[in-house]
Amino acid sequence: MRKFSYHRAHDVSEALGEVAEQEEAKFIAGGTNLLDLMKIDVMHPRHLVDITRLALNTIEDTEEGGLRLGALVTNADTAYHPEVEKRYPLLSHAILAGASPQLRNKATNGGNLLQCTRCYYFYDKATPCNKREPGTGCSAINGFNRIHAIFGTSEHCIATHPSDMCVALAALEARVQVSGPQGEREIPFADFHRLPGDQPQKDSNLAKDEIITAIDLPPKGFANNFTYLKNRDRASYAFALVSVAAGLEMDGDTIQEARIALGGVAHKPWRNQEAEALLQGKRASRADFQQAADAIVQGAKGYKYNEFKIELARRSVVRALMQAAHIDDSL
Repeated sequence: MRKFSYHRAHDVSEALGEVAEQEEAKFIAGGTNLLDLMKIDVMHPRHLVDITRLALNTIEDTEEGGLRLGALVTNADTAYHPEVEKRYPLLSHAILAGASPQLRNKATNGGNLLQCTRCYYFYDKATPCNKREPGTGCSAINGFNRIHAIFGTSEHCIATHPSDMCVALAALEARVQVSGPQGEREIPFADFHRLPGDQPQKDSNLAKDEIITAIDLPPKGFANNFTYLKNRDRASYAFALVSVAAGLEMDGDTIQEARIALGGVAHKPWRNQEAEALLQGKRASRADFQQAADAIVQGAKGYKYNEFKIELARRSVVRALMQAAHIDDSL
């Protein structure tokens, strides 16, 4: 690990000032991803600004009837918070499907949004990677690409976003609160993460001198009809090959609104709102769920080793919606 300087900030203003003044500075909170990347020299900030003492560690109601998750609340405390479990069980289940208890006790909500891809080639400095070193090429496109993206890829990058929590936040249409030198602003969750395009080194639309302060959940939590379904190579402590966060607003057997977000398949949590609209006003049934799933995977592009993800995504969407609608999947 390369040498770096360290400063502990005591408020948001001080933290922003430190990052603005110091060359190649980064915020650090839980550090569960950043420190690993520093140890293998994939990331090498010269200055770390410790933000763990900032007053961003509460969960509280919003005036709109939703819930505000502080950026420094740990993933574990968020998942087990009584209001999250009661009003947003989709989010609680998604968080608990990720990582390990030890990591969830340390990782923060803000950090979860900013974690890096687990693409093998991003972590292997012996191979070209446009995300790690722009302009060097993408080793995954013609390499072993079993875990890689099938939606929204580019000729420069086919990496996926690793978070489970973010898939649920996409389905819930959360909003990210950030603060920076220009003041505070709010970013809709759909606009927070980016597709790779020709700048795969940029994972999000958060500016380098901005800090996440909170994540706002809207009042609608789909607490009665939801599922987080995660397909992975082993039962725990593995990233998703394909995951689905599904929420339904039902009136009897009729679907008033559907939200479907997929993880493990793109550079950001993936939604297809046209496919979701196909379910509006329909009676919940396997046939309609299959139609929506077919619409979602239309346009998916597989590579040599991950073609299976397209059919896995289609089947996972159907299964998740069946579970969310409380329909016996064995029928």
